[in-house]
Amino acid sequence: MLRVAVPNKGALSEAASSMLNESGYRQRRDTRELVMVDPDNDIEFFYLRPRDIAVYVGRGMLDVGITGRDLFLDAEVNGDAEERLPLGIGASTFRFAGPAGEFTSAEQLAGRRVATSYDGLLRGYLAVRGIDAKVVRLDGAVESSVRLGVADAIADVVETGNTLKAAGMETFGDPILQSEAVLIGRTGENPPGLEVLIRRLQGVLVARQYAMLDYDIRRDLVDEACRLTPGLESPTVSPLQDSDWVAVRSMVRKSQTNRIMDELYDLGARAILVSTIHACRI
Repeated sequence: MLRVAVPNKGALSEAASSMLNESGYRQRRDTRELVMVDPDNDIEFFYLRPRDIAVYVGRGMLDVGITGRDLFLDAEVNGDAEERLPLGIGASTFRFAGPAGEFTSAEQLAGRRVATSYDGLLRGYLAVRGIDAKVVRLDGAVESSVRLGVADAIADVVETGNTLKAAGMETFGDPILQSEAVLIGRTGENPPGLEVLIRRLQGVLVARQYAMLDYDIRRDLVDEACRLTPGLESPTVSPLQDSDWVAVRSMVRKSQTNRIMDELYDLGARAILVSTIHACRI
């Protein structure tokens, strides 16, 4: 039975559980449940703190897990676990921030104190770039550390930046890390059920990004129409009762749907329909 770790609370927990549901796996209905068995799919879910998931997977207690890339790197599991699939949810940016106007680059942190809740991730970043700064480990509210004299700058997850502005701070330098939720697993290991899990999650990712587009077009315009809707492999072209017309079906990116529909209409396509893709295998 495949053992999978899932975040136990917060926005990442909801997004991960929703994705697993769309993938056909049973999920808990009560947030107090710590373990959920799905016998139909021969899989067992363990609901854990996102920060702990990489440790459980890295030590071999669980087969795979869903957590943030930042938390995975911060866990320092020393190559025992690896990223298997980015999941396109829970996006965030990990950045340096300091008093407005004081810093412009990470190199200026040499000899200074940097507060963070991600000390493992930060130490690795500084070491690679040869920046000799003192890392101050805090469990939260790192924005207050500069004002309270604990640190000279901070490294933290930044979303809107409003909290930093309220504290009289601003980001500086290049982003340390672009993070999102990822599926991680034991390095080099592929337990039974893992390939199916990855394939299902990939299907959900594609279904969320694409829609199915159907339209009718005159046969002499089909090549030009198909250049607008090439699909993933190739569009499906079917004959209609009127031999001068054909029906075309193709997958298109949801973000481009309306533009493509307008271009098809201008070309001469009619009966242009868009439908949602609930699941797929690519």
